Amino acid sequence: MRRIRLILAGLAITVLALPAAAGAELQVRSVDASAYPTIRSSVVTSKPSTIAPAVTENGLPVAALEATNLARAKSVVLAIDRSQSMKGKPLGEAIAAARAFVAGKPRSDRIAVTTFATKPVFVTGGFSAEPGEAFGALGSIAVDPKQGTTLYDDIVFAARRLAREQFAGRVIIIVTDGNETRSKASLEQATAAARAAQSAVYVVAIESPRFNPEPLEQLAAQTGGRYFGTTSTEGIVGVYRTIAHELARTWRFEYLTTARPGDQIRVQASVIGEGSATKALTITQGDALNVPSPSKLVPKDAYGPGGPLAIAIAVGTLVLLACLFFLAGIRDSWVRSRIAAHVGDGKGNTKKKRKERRSEMMAAVFRVTERAFGNLKQWRWLGRMLERADVPLRTVEFFWIVVGSAFGVAILSGLFGASPVVMVALMVVAGMIPFSWVWLKMRKRLRAFEDQLPDLLITIAASLKAGHSFKQGLQAVVDEGQPPANAEIKRVLTETSLGRPMDDALAEMAERVGSKNFEFAITAVTIQRQVGGSLATLFDMVADTVRQRQQFARKIRALTAMGRMSAYTLIGIPFFIAGTVTLLNAEYMHPLYHTSAGHLLIVVAFVMMAFGSLILKKIVSFRG
Repeated sequence: MRRIRLILAGLAITVLALPAAAGAELQVRSVDASAYPTIRSSVVTSKPSTIAPAVTENGLPVAALEATNLARAKSVVLAIDRSQSMKGKPLGEAIAAARAFVAGKPRSDRIAVTTFATKPVFVTGGFSAEPGEAFGALGSIAVDPKQGTTLYDDIVFAARRLAREQFAGRVIIIVTDGNETRSKASLEQATAAARAAQSAVYVVAIESPRFNPEPLEQLAAQTGGRYFGTTSTEGIVGVYRTIAHELARTWRFEYLTTARPGDQIRVQASVIGEGSATKALTITQGDALNVPSPSKLVPKDAYGPGGPLAIAIAVGTLVLLACLFFLAGIRDSWVRSRIAAHVGDGKGNTKKKRKERRSEMMAAVFRVTERAFGNLKQWRWLGRMLERADVPLRTVEFFWIVVGSAFGVAILSGLFGASPVVMVALMVVAGMIPFSWVWLKMRKRLRAFEDQLPDLLITIAASLKAGHSFKQGLQAVVDEGQPPANAEIKRVLTETSLGRPMDDALAEMAERVGSKNFEFAITAVTIQRQVGGSLATLFDMVADTVRQRQQFARKIRALTAMGRMSAYTLIGIPFFIAGTVTLLNAEYMHPLYHTSAGHLLIVVAFVMMAFGSLILKKIVSFRG
């Protein structure tokens, strides 16, 4: 008897476990070809997983596969029927179930609430990841005083709003107890709208004797969702809980098919340890209305599985032949250029002529660019910056380096599939890199000149005291000084040796180096040369004044060091916190990076930081 009881208990446990196992097995819920040649499918696994199932079509791997896990982040529309038939307990139970669903949702999910009766209405302002907005919208739902149910219109309305959402996971959950009565849209239009928005429709129906479930069952099946029928309003909470558990196990796939209209495809999804599931679909002509017919110049078999391989082999062969011809031409040109000097062949200058033609083309482009932008103040300022940085480039050459860097990075980012916003941002960063390098080099060179200026003036004064002329004093700076001061003075002497007046050459140098202290010294020298006096004494006095000004500036800089460090800290802390939180919990920062409200907050933060940095700079700056 004991053995019999154990056997019966084991059978009972097995019988109870069979329905649960059957309901939890891997399923291919739907296959949709309405966006042909893109095939979309919904796969429900037996348990939540972060590893996407492997998908094949007719036993072959698919191309351009994109998988979306609905457990991570999705946009959900809660559509609640508020018609006259929902008055009282049904509407209250539906709202309570929806509130429980919102309270238990993943933090990154974005929720919107709609209602429908005589017309569809978005109760929330839009989609939001904050539960409070959905709770407030659910609390404001009341029964429509007029008769009517516009279920299909609400699906079309919600699908159009979902189509603009950034999350690839999109779901519509409908609670209704009545049949469709007055929608302008048909069942086919509602299904097409949900498919176009890539949204799965889950239907929670409170069934009555007059209720017809077939249209809603068809809607749920064709969009990759599921139909749940219940005769009691108390079961709605359990249905919502079932939907939440199923969404946590659902994957949405889309890929490009090689099948043609009229072909039958078998989409198979496989998960290690769970087996596989298959669903068949015949692609109809209606799915491919906007797809052009195959070219008659290409054999029909070229569109099959072996066609792309044959085309790839042919293209590879042509590329290989082109490379061989190109290398053979280079080798022949190299041989001719080597023997041209010995055989008297004039073709040896072909390579040089090609270089000259390329140089002429570049010169023409440069001339057009300078003619277009040469009169701008920014263009002249850019040339002055290159001169102060001692970079041996013309302004037009530097301009095309910046433009080439920006567009080169844009092309690379486009090849990797970056969005237009990211592409523009990368273009700006790439263009700023050469500009920043020249700017930093200019600042470093001007700072070095400022540090050398007192010694430069003292050297000139000492040379004048020794009985040398002013020009010989400048030559002493060239011989004994360090760059950049001696290089700039050498340029002044070179210009004067070519006939330029000394005063004009020194004034040009003052403007070129951008030093206020040197301008002060040159002004003093010009006045002395006009009114007379001891030039050596004047240089000593100017050198002492410049040194005192520099010491005073360093003192001010030391006194404002705490303020500047506070400014750097305040500006850097938001970036540090954002980066740290993103590394620790990327899901927490997801709404900031991937929602319109988050993007607006980022823009506002950057604007406020820009104003704050300007104010802090004004506080710690001093001009004496």
